[in-house]
Amino acid sequence: MPIGAALACAGALCAVSLPQPPCGADPVPPFAAPDAPPAVQVWNSADFPPGWKPSPCTAWESSDSATIVALAARFAFAGGVDGLRRKIGAVSETKGLLYWSATRKKWQTLILDAYAATGPEGGQRRADFAAGEIVEGRTLFFEQQDNLFGNVLYRMRIRSASARRLVIEIENAAAVRYLTVTLFEPGQLQSAYFLEQEGPALWSYYAIVRSSGRASALLPGHEASAINRAVALYRHLAGIPGDREPPAAR
Repeated sequence: MPIGAALACAGALCAVSLPQPPCGADPVPPFAAPDAPPAVQVWNSADFPPGWKPSPCTAWESSDSATIVALAARFAFAGGVDGLRRKIGAVSETKGLLYWSATRKKWQTLILDAYAATGPEGGQRRADFAAGEIVEGRTLFFEQQDNLFGNVLYRMRIRSASARRLVIEIENAAAVRYLTVTLFEPGQLQSAYFLEQEGPALWSYYAIVRSSGRASALLPGHEASAINRAVALYRHLAGIPGDREPPAAR
C-alpha cells in the first residue's frame, strides 16, 4: 500500500478508493477535522483500473501514466474569501517555503524564488496579483524556482470565485527540463484547489496534484516527498509554519 494511502485511511477502503474532489460527491480522501493534520493519499499508475478517468470537475484528460496526490483539510481563517484571494495572488510570498525532505531527512527550502509574470512568455516580473485579479475566468502566469525542477512557468486559471468558494487550476505552461532532458511537457504538472467556507472562520481545502509523462515514472517509491511538498503548500495558505513538527511523512 502506498505510504499516502496509509496516512489517509485503513483497511479495505484504501484498496478501492480513488481520488475524488468535493464536487457533488464525498471527497476522497475525506476532509480532516478542523486544524488536524491533513488527510493525504497517493496513487500511482498501477493503482487505477483500466479506463479510469479523473473527476470531470478537474477538467483533466485521461493519462496512461500518472501519479496523483490528494490532500483534504480544514483550517481556521478569519479573512474571508478576499483574504484568501490576496494570499493566493501573493506569489512572491511562497519564496523560502519549507518542506521536510524525506531523502535528506531535514527541513529544506522548496521554493527558491517566485514571482508573478506579465504573460505566457515568462521571465518578465511584475507585482504580485491583487485580490481583484483573482476573479472567475481570469488566466494568470507566474514562475517558481523549485528546488527539484528548477525554473517552472505556471498557468493559473480561476475557474470559480464566489463569496464562499474558490476553485483554481494550475499547470506548467512550458516544458520542464533538467539539463538537456525534458521531464515534463507543457500541461503534465497539474493541480486543482477547491476552497469552501464552512463557517464564519472555517474553510475546507482540497488539493489534487497530478504528474504524468516521463518523469512520473521516477515518483513511485518517493511518495513521502510528494506528500510533504503538497503539505507545504497547504501550510502556507493556512498560515501554519512550514517547519512545524512533525512532518507529514518521513
